[in-house]
Amino acid sequence: MKSVVDMASSLCTWNTTSTLVITSFIALLFLFIILKKSKAKSTKKPLNLPPGSYGWPILGETLDILSASMDGCPDRFAKERFRKYNSQVFKTSFMSQSVAVLYGPPGNKFLFSNENKLVTVWWPSSVRKLLGKCISTTGGVEGMQMRKMLSYFVTPDAFSKLYIKTMDIVSQQHLNTHWQGKEELEVFPAIKLYTFELACRLFMSIKERKQIEKLAALFNIFLGGVISIPLNFPGTRFFNAKRATNAIKKQLLIIVRQRRVALEQKTATPLQDLLSHLLVSPDENGKFMSESVIVNNILLLLFAGHDTSSSAITMLIKYLAEFPQVYEKVLREQNEIASSKEPGEYLQWEDIQKMRYSWNIVSETMRLWPPVIGSFREALVDIKYEGYDIPKGWKFYLNTAVMHADSSFFPDYKKFDPSRFEGTGPTPYSYIPFGGGPRMCLGKEFARLEILTFLHNVIGRFRWNLLVPG
Repeated sequence: MKSVVDMASSLCTWNTTSTLVITSFIALLFLFIILKKSKAKSTKKPLNLPPGSYGWPILGETLDILSASMDGCPDRFAKERFRKYNSQVFKTSFMSQSVAVLYGPPGNKFLFSNENKLVTVWWPSSVRKLLGKCISTTGGVEGMQMRKMLSYFVTPDAFSKLYIKTMDIVSQQHLNTHWQGKEELEVFPAIKLYTFELACRLFMSIKERKQIEKLAALFNIFLGGVISIPLNFPGTRFFNAKRATNAIKKQLLIIVRQRRVALEQKTATPLQDLLSHLLVSPDENGKFMSESVIVNNILLLLFAGHDTSSSAITMLIKYLAEFPQVYEKVLREQNEIASSKEPGEYLQWEDIQKMRYSWNIVSETMRLWPPVIGSFREALVDIKYEGYDIPKGWKFYLNTAVMHADSSFFPDYKKFDPSRFEGTGPTPYSYIPFGGGPRMCLGKEFARLEILTFLHNVIGRFRWNLLVPG
């Protein structure tokens, strides 16, 4: 019996000792790992971040950026800091994100050329929350597939077959309804209605005026909060924009489902418009775009094709009034095109190619008043730029207005001078209203067609003066 007790006692002692040994070993192992990590951190070189300031906690410098745009000086924020830090890149904080702001053609080329390699498209959370999953908020392979699915509708073939005649008709109807017989006209609201109606016709074949006006009213509320601090409570711009966006998407979803039925019943055609094309065309893997993503993409195109073109056309009208000699040269070019056509004949793709001087005027207008102030990207990997470290996950921002007001690329940059676009034109990547390189905006040719078609019709019928010069 004694031997059994001694054995049990020995076993208990052995178990206790072994437990202590194992526990000590684990503790030492953890200590070794912690020391190794601490040593690695201590030996790792500190990041060489760009000069700049993160501003206030949480808000960063968001209010400074937004107030500059609202004051009509979208280049002020970036211009002041490029000058202050004497650098082609500086850091800031926008919408709680660490941001590197790049400057100059090299910075523009770097971002546009490295799309889906080193960087990907990024938008502030207000845009992403309102638009949802679409071509502008989706990067990588999925974003590229969306881009390919939409690309047919921005080709010369589509322009010739689907767009130009409708653009010509809608612009003429708009001028008859909103311009003819008026002694005074507030241009911007009228042009916004024109571009929105045109987008509804071309993308979804919507012709009912009341339906278009209802959507347009909601759309203007959406525009008021698309770039805003995403505070989702009553009274804020974002809250109002979200309610309007939900109402727009609800209406668009009804239209999508009605079109699906019409396609099945063969009362609509696959190439009728963008909506039909997206419903019947799968991607390279045979996958169809979901109804919600179709709605999101149409909302995006209404946003991109409506607001930017409205600004460009409005400023174009202003400059044509301010410079009579420019007006006369544009008028001569457009009259030559009109005189070559039969009565009642609509514009053709070939006519648009002849509007070279007119497009130079539009280009100089967009240089002075860029329809899109800037764009964002996100770093997919750790990046070294101009000797500075840009960590993975940081955001990039390039400001179009600052670039277009650089006297080293555009001498006497405040002067309206269309000759800048003659010959080879500006230095590559210095003029970027539509992006550049492989990341050129899909809607560039659509915008060119929309603006020049309207210009052809308005300048052939009207002369105008500014009520408020300046």
